[in-house]
Amino acid sequence: MAQKTIIKTKTSPSYRRIVVKLGTMLLTSGKGDIDQKVVSRLVTQIAQLHRRGVGITVVSSGAVALGRGKLGVTRRIKGIPFKQVMAAVGQNHLMSMYERFFRRHNVVVAQALLSRLDLSDRAGYLNARNTLMALLDLKVVCIVNENDTVAVDELQDTKFGDNDTLSAMVANLVDADLLVILTDTDGLYTDDPRRCSDACLIPVVAKIDHSIERLATGTHDGPGTGGMITKIEAAKMATACGIRVVVANGNETDIILKLARGSTNGTHFLPAGAELGSRQRWMLSGLSTRGRLVVDYGAAAALKKQNRSLLSAGIREVQGKVRRGDIVNIYDLEGNLLGCGLTNYNAGDIEAIKGVHSTKIAGLLGYEYGAEVVHRNNLVIL
Repeated sequence: MAQKTIIKTKTSPSYRRIVVKLGTMLLTSGKGDIDQKVVSRLVTQIAQLHRRGVGITVVSSGAVALGRGKLGVTRRIKGIPFKQVMAAVGQNHLMSMYERFFRRHNVVVAQALLSRLDLSDRAGYLNARNTLMALLDLKVVCIVNENDTVAVDELQDTKFGDNDTLSAMVANLVDADLLVILTDTDGLYTDDPRRCSDACLIPVVAKIDHSIERLATGTHDGPGTGGMITKIEAAKMATACGIRVVVANGNETDIILKLARGSTNGTHFLPAGAELGSRQRWMLSGLSTRGRLVVDYGAAAALKKQNRSLLSAGIREVQGKVRRGDIVNIYDLEGNLLGCGLTNYNAGDIEAIKGVHSTKIAGLLGYEYGAEVVHRNNLVIL
């Protein structure tokens, strides 16, 4: 629920590197086509920060909406990959629009189209990271979108699913200090403000727990693909990597500039801990996670409080087609995510040795890859 924590702001310059996510509902003003006035206003703010030396990366929706408008399509077309076609048409116009508006401020822009497959392996992740970081070094504003023309709904492993999730991943990639998710609402409320007059804006979320997740229904109206639930998931990913996240109303005057100065507008999701390294961020991203382990109370305490490895004796359950060397998420008995790590054993092995002492692993399996199921050097604990 609402947190009473005071938001601690930084002195100027407030943030070194910011990722701004612009949602479809904001860019279209809730209508079918892009609102050029809205885009111009947002670009002007980003350009001002750019001139001050702040590194800005933009994650922008709107390609599908633009494609639909250019083709004059008002209904879903059966028999063809509708969204992919609209994105293929609209992405070119989306970049043309940003090129035009940023040129007025003498800002050079670039385009990056990403899919989950691009980032799911370590090499792809590092390649994308190096490119985006180089663009920031060259003072180029990169416009990032999901590669919808190749990331299809039927292949869920290839899709981010929405640009909220993508924005968290991009913030992770570029080591952002702040992720700003702009939409057409003021932030996270205690209830749906469209239906409940008593709904109150939650200014600060110190920890994303079950009570916060329950507030996000995931329902939405209009052309967007997300909802508050996807913003909560994005905030969970980014804050776990030490990034502050703000969900705010993009229609508010100078909202990006205000937030860059440390304004308390919107809902602020506070970083969960210290900033993490690139390898740890990649592990926590969830892009390469292949399963989950559920551990007992003793193992949970050893992981969180004593920085211990995960041993077979503390494991209660293994889920997923886990292979040796895969990344697995680790949960306690209440379903709380403790962290993630690289497993030394596959799912079948873990099923055979769960709950038993490490000294019995070789006898049960006929071999062993170490006493630890997940060694502490390959763990990231939240």
